Amino acid sequence: MTTTILYVCVTCRGTPPVDAPRPGARLLAEVEKRLAVGGSEGIDVVPANCLSNCPRGCSAAVSGSGKWTYVIGDLDPDRHAGDIIDFARLHRAHEQGVPEWRDRPEHVRKHTVARVPPVKPAALPQEQS
Repeated sequence: MTTTILYVCVTCRGTPPVDAPRPGARLLAEVEKRLAVGGSEGIDVVPANCLSNCPRGCSAAVSGSGKWTYVIGDLDPDRHAGDIIDFARLHRAHEQGVPEWRDRPEHVRKHTVARVPPVKPAALPQEQS
């Protein structure tokens, strides 16, 4: 089974007080804390410096080699860290990274911004005779 990568946008702002950490950074910290306690087998968490989803931030993306990638928005660092972790685990367990819609956490179902097909390897150049 391939590793699933959970990208968390750490530049997402929302409307925090000036001296407070950005909501994206808070979401990353909460995800890392929960995975440290509950186990992160097969899930790598990677901070991302902008997922270009600012109107719907906080945002995260779930990806894996040869699998569909999902971008999820409108995440609240205090309420949705568990949802994106649960979705990352479902994504990892599915061969193509497409878990059943009804099995996905409700927030993920309602706030998926994009689903991107897996990257296919470039075709090898044809040998010239």
